[in-house]
Amino acid sequence: MSDERLRRWRLVLGGDVTPGYEALEGDDAARDAALNALYNQRPVGRTRDNRGQPTVRDAGLGGSAPKVARWLGDIRTYFPTSVVRVMQSDAMERLGLHQLLLEPELLEVVEPDVSLVATLIALNRVIPDRSRETARTVVRAVTAELERRLAQKTRSAVAGALNRAARSRRPKSADIDWGRTVLANLRHYQPDYRTIIPERLVGYSRRQQSLQRDVILAIDQSGSMAASVVYASVFSAVLASMRSLRTRLVVFDTKVVDLTAEIDDPVDILFATQLGGGTDINQAVTYCATLVERPYDTIMVLLSDLIEGGLRGEFVQRMAHLVDGGVVVVALLALNDDGSPAYDHAMAASLAEVGVAAFACTPDQFPDLMAAAIERRDLGRWAAENRITTAAPLT
Repeated sequence: MSDERLRRWRLVLGGDVTPGYEALEGDDAARDAALNALYNQRPVGRTRDNRGQPTVRDAGLGGSAPKVARWLGDIRTYFPTSVVRVMQSDAMERLGLHQLLLEPELLEVVEPDVSLVATLIALNRVIPDRSRETARTVVRAVTAELERRLAQKTRSAVAGALNRAARSRRPKSADIDWGRTVLANLRHYQPDYRTIIPERLVGYSRRQQSLQRDVILAIDQSGSMAASVVYASVFSAVLASMRSLRTRLVVFDTKVVDLTAEIDDPVDILFATQLGGGTDINQAVTYCATLVERPYDTIMVLLSDLIEGGLRGEFVQRMAHLVDGGVVVVALLALNDDGSPAYDHAMAASLAEVGVAAFACTPDQFPDLMAAAIERRDLGRWAAENRITTAAPLT
């Protein structure tokens, strides 16, 4: 085995030096120490005192904020960003560092990502005043990066869908799209006259610059939806910036809060949410129904795991009423990169029976989902075309 492969196996296996493995030196020794501090220790709660109560170990990162701060600095020095984020997440889970994370000196050296933001929002109510501004800075850095990544695609997809939806078959002369008109009438070419006689004109109506769609985003604040809430806050701000859309934002647990006034700033949205607690989706949908003024031009996205703590039958009936009234309704089970979400399968099946598609999508797929909804396409078929598995087939 080559020296390089031996070195890599030594870093993977960790622990004491064994025959055939030389002691690590320099940066490799520092990497090994950082890995040992995290992965060679028992998770919090696994060690118990003589009364059977969980104790914090006295090895590894322990409960020392300065030690954790140095460790965070070390892993950023010796590992790539993608690995740093995994190690930070593992440290939160294995070592119970949530409270230490509220210290300003730790927030200043941590690698910001969606998982970290979700943790901070979950701890929002216990963040001390001395750390609150630093926490907002971390959250703003992540949401700004997400907006840079997702905003242009969202605006392009939505604008394109609005243009297609506004296409008119009886355009005025100034609104005729001659290229599309020619393509649509090629079969009517007259060889004798060497011209096309257009049977159908294709153009755009004059409503392009006016308000074209109402969007209602209803976001479940239950703890399992943490990462989805982060992405939803960014998308709501992007959609709200488009003058052709009127976007409203509603968050809920057992209470309903309309955050439309804060919709321009994802950070304000996130710090106004309260992750955790019960869920009353029926109450939220009841409120959202009062916001519908133009049913055929309204899209409602319900971001929830569908685990209903309220009136289940009434919730399904209200969703059916919205669909029957012409509203495009989507039940989005998750909006994150984690894959298959945990959700109430029976509720998803009940929604499918009344024409509401339920599925999860990644942030990169969300702009295309909104475009499909604006064009009133069959969302079940759209999901299949994009290899997205729906929770239950529509009936």
